[in-house]
Amino acid sequence: MKNAVDDYIETFAEETQLLLQELRSIIKKAAPQAEEVISYKMPAYKQNGVLVYFAGYKNHVGFYPTSTGIENFSHEFGKYKWSKGAVQFPLNEKLPKALIIKIVKHRIEANSEK
Repeated sequence: MKNAVDDYIETFAEETQLLLQELRSIIKKAAPQAEEVISYKMPAYKQNGVLVYFAGYKNHVGFYPTSTGIENFSHEFGKYKWSKGAVQFPLNEKLPKALIIKIVKHRIEANSEK
């Protein structure tokens, strides 16, 4: 059954769709209890509040683990462009799966402590 996140992903070129689907799958494995929604016109995952968002762009996918997800892991972003709320993963590179999982699990923990 298709949902709003499927519809969102289908608006992108095939190369971007593949990376968005992979990012979605990584997040769902790291946060199996999280609810998948669209928020701020982007896919988002909620569990005791928003965990993370992601979005597609022409040359990268954006991953938005909120400020705490960035603050706690920015030292691991290396070559990736990042800001106080986002990190960019280029379309022509493999996603840093282990890092994404660590960030999502950190966000679950942070939200459960609220």
